[in-house]
Amino acid sequence: MTRQVAAQPPAQDPARKLRKIVTSSTIGAMVEWYDFFLYGVVAGLVFNKLYFPSTDPVVGTLLAYATFAAGFVARPLGGVIFGHFGDTLGRKRMLVLTLMIMGIATTAIGLIPTYDQIGIWAPVLLLLCRIAQGIGLGGEWGGAVLMTFESAPAGRRGFFASLPQTGMSLGLVLASGVIALLSALLSDRDFLAWGWRIAFLLSAVMVFIGSYMRTHVEESPEFAAAQRHQPSRQPQASALPFLAMLRQYPRVVLACMGARFIDGVFFNVFGVFSLAYLTQTLKLSRNEALLGVLLGAGVMTLFIPLWGAVSDRLGRPLVYGTGALLAGLSAFPAFWLMQHSGGNVLLVWAAIIIPFGIFHAAVFGTMSSMFSEVFDARVRYTGISFVYQFAGVFAGGLTPIIATWLNAQGGGEPWYLCGYVLAIGVLSAACTLWIGRRPGPAGASALAPSEAGA
Repeated sequence: MTRQVAAQPPAQDPARKLRKIVTSSTIGAMVEWYDFFLYGVVAGLVFNKLYFPSTDPVVGTLLAYATFAAGFVARPLGGVIFGHFGDTLGRKRMLVLTLMIMGIATTAIGLIPTYDQIGIWAPVLLLLCRIAQGIGLGGEWGGAVLMTFESAPAGRRGFFASLPQTGMSLGLVLASGVIALLSALLSDRDFLAWGWRIAFLLSAVMVFIGSYMRTHVEESPEFAAAQRHQPSRQPQASALPFLAMLRQYPRVVLACMGARFIDGVFFNVFGVFSLAYLTQTLKLSRNEALLGVLLGAGVMTLFIPLWGAVSDRLGRPLVYGTGALLAGLSAFPAFWLMQHSGGNVLLVWAAIIIPFGIFHAAVFGTMSSMFSEVFDARVRYTGISFVYQFAGVFAGGLTPIIATWLNAQGGGEPWYLCGYVLAIGVLSAACTLWIGRRPGPAGASALAPSEAGA
């Protein structure tokens, strides 16, 4: 009598598994960035008018951008909290939790009454929701990047780790596109009264879809391997990944934060401040300004994976450092072209699309793999999250405020701001050069236990 052996379920196709991870990470990142950028897009158009007790448009805009900055201040806290649990409990769990936090906060913003209706509680509630957004995004970015980076083939990590980065540009496209559509369909009165709220309430639907996808992927294989070997080799790193990161990589952390600056400054100058500059200083319509940023983000979506693939061949520091210098230099011709466009909207759009969509993409598309490679897998979630989010407080959160002040100091002329952007580009390129001179991929072996000898 022949014994029947139960058929074993076929092993999951690695390529299919990677596609699921990339798709879930990218879509989830898009939803989170949509939520975060939606606030920035609306801050200078709506919140300055509805949520702050000032008749001075400059003061109202500065106050709106101050709450925008609060989200950046909260992001390092989210990075440390979720980085710790991401390095000890796993990447996947944190991705689902951060997406839920972000979605609830964004939906709540769409329900907050105005200053005229509830007084000081309006900006207070707005601020609290913005802080919750920052905490959620602070933990999300590192997890989304690492799920793809740690699951990708070694020779193509730059390309695959760049794909969740397109979630940023796609989120901005979606946020700008939704606001532009609502602006086109509604009168200014209706848009200010209730239309803008629709964009925030849409987050609830997108969060549901993103959460479903993220619950149906497997944990990062490299994290699982690090967990199997960690207890016998370095248990203290498991207990406090943040302290282990500071002890092992103090100079790397500082260098990566310096390299990160051009990303935060450049993005917020062209993706956030430019909306107020184009509408208030150059007197373009809101729709024309939004469409220019939308087109730039769309081009960036195409170039991010291109630069990620190029970094697999030429190296992360070379691509990143070159992109940082080009981005810094491009601010002068870009703003000159905006000022001398003579009302030609195509010239204004070109001044945004080329530096924003191409040069900045070289930085942002390479950042995820370059930062991931310089940290040990045991502290990698904490490392890249802290670097990205803490530097973002100064590089991103304060930029619209600094840009508004520099523009005012220049009497509406943008050259002080352009000089600031150029200086940041040089700083970031110099830090990237230091990272590139360290031994190993992107400056350090991904498995290096310390900075000894750096």
